[in-house]
Amino acid sequence: MATDVNEFLINADEVISRATERGESELMISKKKEALDKIESLEMPKPDKTKLNRWDFFTATQPVTDSSVYGSLEELPEAVKDLLDMEQTENIYVQHNNTPAFLKVSDDLLDKGVIIENIIEASANHPELVEQYFMTDGVKIDEHKLAAYHTAMLNGGLFVYVPKNVQIENPVQMVLLHDDEKASLFNHVLIVADEGSELTYVENYLSGIDRSDEQVNIISEVIAKDNAKVKYGAVDFLAEGLTGYINRRGITGRDADIDWALGLMNDSNVIYDNTTYLMGDNSESDLKIVVVGRGEQKLNFTSQIIHYGKDSNGHILKHGVMKDSASSIFNGVGYIKHGATRSDAQQESRVLMLSEKARGDANPILLIDEDDVTAGHAASVGRVDPLQLFYLMSRGISKKEAERLVIHGFLDPVVRALPIESVKNQLREVIEMKVLSK
Repeated sequence: MATDVNEFLINADEVISRATERGESELMISKKKEALDKIESLEMPKPDKTKLNRWDFFTATQPVTDSSVYGSLEELPEAVKDLLDMEQTENIYVQHNNTPAFLKVSDDLLDKGVIIENIIEASANHPELVEQYFMTDGVKIDEHKLAAYHTAMLNGGLFVYVPKNVQIENPVQMVLLHDDEKASLFNHVLIVADEGSELTYVENYLSGIDRSDEQVNIISEVIAKDNAKVKYGAVDFLAEGLTGYINRRGITGRDADIDWALGLMNDSNVIYDNTTYLMGDNSESDLKIVVVGRGEQKLNFTSQIIHYGKDSNGHILKHGVMKDSASSIFNGVGYIKHGATRSDAQQESRVLMLSEKARGDANPILLIDEDDVTAGHAASVGRVDPLQLFYLMSRGISKKEAERLVIHGFLDPVVRALPIESVKNQLREVIEMKVLSK
């Protein structure tokens, strides 16, 4: 019989005392108190086909880790600089473990009323604005125990607000450098694109260490109001040994778009939830995910686009590569609610397995409560196509190089969707390293 190590332990007095000592805002402390009041009665999330009783989500050795800060772009660590276009970077936030370490925002954006601040500071500087959107319409504090735990333990993150009709031309970028083995990441990103605004946002979670036995509990909320357009790119590459829950949630208004391009390269066991609610008529979301699993990783991906608005369009594309003894569950859900007439829900999930012990499971689900709609899905799990290998090898390419080319081609649709060239290059390098590692 499996031992249940997923035991919930938290000292509410210590949480509030720590937040008070750090000078957190009344708003943030009140949210933490709300989470602590509710957390005992909440259940754990229930990802399909993955039992969480042996996942330790609640042991955080060091709830807050203070780390060094940087005075300029030139002072940033080389690993961070590699992710930036040093000549063109205008809007960048760097977090070093749990410490806001560097912030640069162009004067032009500040003059237009754009807000880019670490979320704890923003909750003090803009309490009414943050309170309106923080864990209200996106992820609810009482959604389940991990959401409440995230709120209580929150120790970093970013708030971005784009006012009405402001179009940001250059991407806003966040880089989180995790290089302390005792640091846990309870990071919260809140993006609000007001009516008619446009934003491209890219984030990188990067470990500078090989292993950590701590926690990753990350929530992102993206609110795209009427006629707003948000492109959200991410590359996650955190160390082995972490226990991860990562939830990225989107909500669209009328004629709004949220496009996701996610390179999920973490080396730990992680539960992922990416759900977008198409609330407004004519709203759209395009979700692209690429993942490479290795070692003995256990990965579970739930990707949902839920249609409420008429004429809404949701497309999901997930490609994964599993090697060694890694295993993955790909759950894709396209749900067209009653009243969402003329909506279109499409999804594709494909998994390549590179070894006999690797496992992949792709589960496409369509839930349709309306008649006048379009919907479709495709799923496959298998090995590298021997005909593709034969074709390449017949032209003098070695088998190892042929496999590499096939895998890169398989994953490239997501890589190409990332909007920053240096981040594209990083993802390609990570894919290369993970696929070719022994």
